Amino acid sequence: MDQPKRTVLYDRHKALGAQMVEFGGWDMPLQYPSGVVEEHLSTRNGSVIFDVSHMGRFIIRGANALRFVQHVLTNNAEALDLAPTGAQYTLIAGETGAAVDDAFLYRFVEGEYLLVVNAANRQKDLEHLRPYLETFGGVELIDRTYEIAMFALQGPKSRDLLEAVVDIPPCAPGNPAGSPAASKALPRAAPIPAAAPSGLPEPFRNAVGIVEIAGAKVMVGRTGYTGEPLGFELFVDRANALMLWDLLLEKGAKPAGLAARDTLRLEPSLPLYGHEFGYDPDGKEIPCFAVPIGKLAVSFSPLKGEFIGRAALEKQFAACSKIIARDYSAIADLPRMFKCVAVAGRGIARAGAKVFKADKHVGYISSGTMVPYWVFEDKGLLSRQTSEHKLRAICLAFIDSDIVEDDRLSIDIRGKLVDAVVVPYHLRSEAPPYAHPIIYGHELPSGAPIPVLSCPPPREAGGPTALKAPPQAAPIPAAAPSNLLEKTVKNTRWRQQECINLIPSEMTASPMVRLLSVMDPAFRYAEHKASKAFYDSEIFYYQGTDFIAEVEWLLERELREFLGCAEVDARVISGQMANATVFSAMVDYINRADRRSEPRRIRRVMNNHIGKGGHLSAQPMGALRDFVARDPHTERPAVVNFPVLAENPYKIDVPATLELIDACRPELIIFGKSMVLHKEPVAEIRRYLDAAQIDAVVMYDTAHVLGLLGPHFQQPFAEGTDLVTASTHKTFFGTQRGIIAGRFKEHEERYELWEAVRRRAFPGAVSNHHLGTMLGLLMAAYEMNCFKDEYQRKVIANAKAFALALRDCGFNVAGDPDISFTETHQVILNVGYARGPEVARRLEANNIICNYQAAPEDEGFTASRGIRLGVSEMTRFGMGEEDFRALAFLMKEIVIGGVDSIEQVRTFREPFRELSFCFTGDQYADLVENLHKLI
Repeated sequence: MDQPKRTVLYDRHKALGAQMVEFGGWDMPLQYPSGVVEEHLSTRNGSVIFDVSHMGRFIIRGANALRFVQHVLTNNAEALDLAPTGAQYTLIAGETGAAVDDAFLYRFVEGEYLLVVNAANRQKDLEHLRPYLETFGGVELIDRTYEIAMFALQGPKSRDLLEAVVDIPPCAPGNPAGSPAASKALPRAAPIPAAAPSGLPEPFRNAVGIVEIAGAKVMVGRTGYTGEPLGFELFVDRANALMLWDLLLEKGAKPAGLAARDTLRLEPSLPLYGHEFGYDPDGKEIPCFAVPIGKLAVSFSPLKGEFIGRAALEKQFAACSKIIARDYSAIADLPRMFKCVAVAGRGIARAGAKVFKADKHVGYISSGTMVPYWVFEDKGLLSRQTSEHKLRAICLAFIDSDIVEDDRLSIDIRGKLVDAVVVPYHLRSEAPPYAHPIIYGHELPSGAPIPVLSCPPPREAGGPTALKAPPQAAPIPAAAPSNLLEKTVKNTRWRQQECINLIPSEMTASPMVRLLSVMDPAFRYAEHKASKAFYDSEIFYYQGTDFIAEVEWLLERELREFLGCAEVDARVISGQMANATVFSAMVDYINRADRRSEPRRIRRVMNNHIGKGGHLSAQPMGALRDFVARDPHTERPAVVNFPVLAENPYKIDVPATLELIDACRPELIIFGKSMVLHKEPVAEIRRYLDAAQIDAVVMYDTAHVLGLLGPHFQQPFAEGTDLVTASTHKTFFGTQRGIIAGRFKEHEERYELWEAVRRRAFPGAVSNHHLGTMLGLLMAAYEMNCFKDEYQRKVIANAKAFALALRDCGFNVAGDPDISFTETHQVILNVGYARGPEVARRLEANNIICNYQAAPEDEGFTASRGIRLGVSEMTRFGMGEEDFRALAFLMKEIVIGGVDSIEQVRTFREPFRELSFCFTGDQYADLVENLHKLI
């Protein structure tokens, strides 16, 4: 019998006291002296490193390497060439549709792939793959298992640890690495660099990068098999493996073995070959689509052509699609599937245990054990890991496909039937930096729903309190109306008179705007559309609408004057709806020559990525979703993102953008951000489009900067924008509505696109277009056109003064210091990885209202390091540059000094309670009084 092979780290494992076992033909650490429970828990709250060098690593390269991997693997490898990620989970399938192995495919360099396979299947996989080399020719399949070491660095602190060891090049001038602000604001183990280290993968699952650590080249993938939202797998030459392992341990990583790796992969229900792939206990091949993750590992893109097992997999996929829809007509093609099962009774379900539903034998446990988990307290984003941990029995079961979530089962555990239940999952990983256990039977705390960042408890001056929901079906208490009114008064007084509001997407409307918004039009309808039969006159479907028709006409006139454009539609009632209307109109316009065929979607869109500050409504997850085509190469929405500067990810890299436009030829280019520090390069892009004769529609979502548009900031239509969309209540003075504006004039070819916008506004998007807030918006437009020059100058000056003062107070301010960090109303702070919510709550408790935001290097909003601040509302309440400098010092005391300054904030707010840049005076007093009498 052959002796087990040893990884380069064998002696290190022995020196650390690891219990060694044979696994897949290798001598590997099962666990270290701390034990499997401690290793599992450490992964969930710290940083743990696994030696996974026993896994097979094949290099595939050559002229036909892509064609080869497309044929022998089930996923679409071409997606790795164009997508923002460079790794994918895939399967090596046989002709019957069962898995020869499951694997991960990486593309770190052009023209070469790294395929990672299971240790026990390495030789089998090579024997399966090699016969196909001759078919494609010019392809090399090289086993590099012994030359390349592989580690898995997993856990919520793994990113910090990796950043601490990566060789970081000097930061851009003005952004010194290790700025003291963040480390003072919130204690942490190491200073936070102002910019992300060069070479680390983007903060997306399956992203890859190449870095240097202590002079050694290390390939890094944001992959791993633990369910952790933060995890990296590292590939390094054997000669540097010991150095890298020792360095990571020195910096705080804890070693873990195979036992913890198994319990960790079971929580997120990840399959293990030999349990969930291979053969079932009855000796039958397990279909690939029986495993839930199998759906993500198989592509039927036409770009793949014929590949091994395609016909069988298509049959499984068809059955799986029906079963998910509770149609069991094709269940014979996929009789059993893997489901998550929680053990409700006492006992631990092990692999091979029989599963019953009522008295019927319905399948087997494929993997099961007792798993530790950290207890979380509170709920929502307020939840926190405690120091308490518990154990729970969970498993994966290969059971009849018509068994669904919440079905009750029994498991034969040592001759005794133990209750169990089918659950959707055991763990969720979408809220980094922590993975969150989902416990069967867990109940949330009772009471009214708690918002993500709830209001602080009432203080002596009468802060807000949460309204408690009355018991269902109970009669309304007699005191309920007065209770509601009292709490509304308290909340309004708190927000309007005691708080400093720095949320950049909010604006207090003037008294006149608010008053007009609740007058009689608020209860009425005024649907209308243009009719060709009447020379495009607007036809109203309701009577009594003359007044509101005049209001709408006047509003459009004021907005055309403000924007300097030809057309405005003011009927949409939000910026999100404005964007959706434009996208719908684009599809309508694209298909204007053929109304009978299935409409073609927008072929390709270029926008700001949401992780780089892009607005949600312009994303495939937002309003763009149903209007953009799918890229056949990536099988994702056909969206490409503006490249950004390495030293300033909040600013578009124009030369790189022009190259990308030339390569991808977008039909729609969308400017606009929710984290906006700079002008958008509209003029530069327009000049290039015209010179290159690229026929793209240029749209600017100005939701966050509408009130700044003009000579002090940016004039989109003068610079070449075709369409502008906006919310009307952020930097603008209005009620909460939306607008769409266009530069096209009648008799121009593209005017048909504007006509499509009008059609998709009504009847496409709105029926009742909220006439009360439209009336209020007209007054706001009058105010803006009257006061815009002074208001805009003050907003931009205040933002720059605020940013510089925050920098001087020790905060890490994002952006370009050469322009005082901002050209808009916004200032962005970096307060430390995943500490944005905590800082935002701390400020809120002291009556300073802002919002946390994910920075470009963060994995998501729950891991936010950013605090987004805006000066527009408080500028309108009268604050000037000196006031914002004083506010910066108050924030320093609260965030960095830990001082409770609520009374100082209340006192600070007192002089700033009267709204400016709006109409006041005796000439309107009688009219306003008459309006009050009519309410």
